[in-house]
Amino acid sequence: MDFRVFVEPQQGASYSDQLAVAQTAEALGFSAFFRSDHYVAMSGDGLPGPTDSWVTLGGIARETSSIRLGTLVTSATFRHPGPLAVAVAQVDEMSSGRVEFGIGTGWFEREHLAYAIPFPPLRERFARLTEQLELITGLWTSPVGEAFDYAGAHYAVNDSPALPKPVQQPHPPIIIGGMGANRTPRLAATFADEFNVPFASLDTAKTQFQRVRAAVDAVGRPADAMTYSAAFVVCTGRDDGEISRRAAAIGRDVDELRSNSPLVGMPNEILERLGPFADIGVQRVYLQLLDLSDLDHLRLFADGVIRQL
Repeated sequence: MDFRVFVEPQQGASYSDQLAVAQTAEALGFSAFFRSDHYVAMSGDGLPGPTDSWVTLGGIARETSSIRLGTLVTSATFRHPGPLAVAVAQVDEMSSGRVEFGIGTGWFEREHLAYAIPFPPLRERFARLTEQLELITGLWTSPVGEAFDYAGAHYAVNDSPALPKPVQQPHPPIIIGGMGANRTPRLAATFADEFNVPFASLDTAKTQFQRVRAAVDAVGRPADAMTYSAAFVVCTGRDDGEISRRAAAIGRDVDELRSNSPLVGMPNEILERLGPFADIGVQRVYLQLLDLSDLDHLRLFADGVIRQL
């Protein structure tokens, strides 16, 4: 099982805070550093304020050497697809090919209102996401020297040089996730290299993976073409007191955390609780680290869980 660190900087984190987590994660052997793509905190004051995901990852790319970098997930409402393709390809080059591209419809209306970003209805957001994936992958994969054109209901490209190309070919791995029963599995089967279920119960994750596997088969892709992943809040400790202290630091109740995340408890407990998720096909786990100042939390998880596996 592969383990990655996932942070929520909109809750209150500077670039330096995120860099410290990424560099610590790299040193400890986590495979990737991922961050959310949000502009408004869901709780608290959010100080010092939001940081842009792709600007941040570009900086971190130059100050790390091996850890993979990405978003869980970029909001398709935040950026025009052409400039987004340029930004992701540029960070891929800055990192020597370590970028992974998670993208979704966007869902948090308040941040759109706060930063003058249009927020269309869900059906339109999903249609725009689909077109963005068609357009961005088209820009990345069209042959060098050939112009790229695209005509959709929401976006059009005319005579684009389709540059720059990403380092990774045919393009950086694409991650799609969510709980939708029909459109989401089809979209993942068409475009994604990885499918992610966020904060789901064992039964919910199992059902969603089955839907995606069926969609992958329906489009004629081999079963092993998709990586299946899950994201959970992490709250571990050497004893109950340390677990309670870490839960209090993020404003959560230990019992509530235990009921919703297998990454809560002492390391041996976490190892046991991850077993059923491995059985349903979870190959990769994202640790949602909510207290970015607690780097010892990552060290304990690496020593007590990753190294044991």
